[in-house]
Amino acid sequence: MRKRPTVVPLAAFVLCAAVALSACSRDAPPPAEPPTTTAAAAAPIAPVTSPLPPPEALIDVLTRLSDPAVPGAQKTSLVESATAGDAAALDKFGKALADNGALPLTFDASDLKWSDTEAGNVVATVTVTTARQPPSTFSFPMEFTPARDGWQLTRKTADLLLEFGQGATATSPPP
Repeated sequence: MRKRPTVVPLAAFVLCAAVALSACSRDAPPPAEPPTTTAAAAAPIAPVTSPLPPPEALIDVLTRLSDPAVPGAQKTSLVESATAGDAAALDKFGKALADNGALPLTFDASDLKWSDTEAGNVVATVTVTTARQPPSTFSFPMEFTPARDGWQLTRKTADLLLEFGQGATATSPPP
């Protein structure tokens, strides 16, 4: 029996979980009133005046991350704060996509805007379409950070989409 990888469904699950959790917030108590102080509030992030990157620059990052022909060691430069220890997880990601019949993936990055929380980062709505017939499509907000000569997927976004370190070196306990 062939084991089906869960990479693409995992991303869809994360999206569904976010929607479900936001629906649960109705029952939460109302937020506490903000304290009244005369101290200046935290300064908002200054608007970035440089142009947004072209969508193709972000799509290139995702295309290379999903390509099983690119070794994981070469993919670490595509994820913020990734280390050599993350290479195996990046290799597994591309292999799982291939084994699941999802490749080649096509990406569309839209609604690009500067991040409200991290200066210099860009947030985009990324629509992913698999090669599987019929094609599966899902959209997910992803954040990218500038790197020396291009862009990287933020670690926060990568952690939502990939399983870094989980199960990579785990062994089962002795009987």
